[in-house]
Amino acid sequence: MEGKSTLAVYVTPRANKDEVLGLRIAEDGTQEVAVRVTAAPDSGKANKAVCKLIAKELGIPKSAVALKRGETSRHKLLECEATSANLESWISSLPALGV
Repeated sequence: MEGKSTLAVYVTPRANKDEVLGLRIAEDGTQEVAVRVTAAPDSGKANKAVCKLIAKELGIPKSAVALKRGETSRHKLLECEATSANLESWISSLPALGV
């Protein structure tokens, strides 16, 4: 069906609402999607909330998004069962943010 793609995400837990803020672009050119989730970073609750939010944004089932790296970090790498073209299209629609 669809391939698997990776997505770098920067997470702010304990926010007022779950939302995608935009694309963080570091000085070295690396990019991360900045998100906020209401869940606390306790027992993986924030990680689950991030996966759920990204799945909703991409229009895929939440089971199609998994945490690949960064369980206890704000910098996470997710694996999404979405085509790289769909992922790139979504990322390009996000506003650019400073770091």
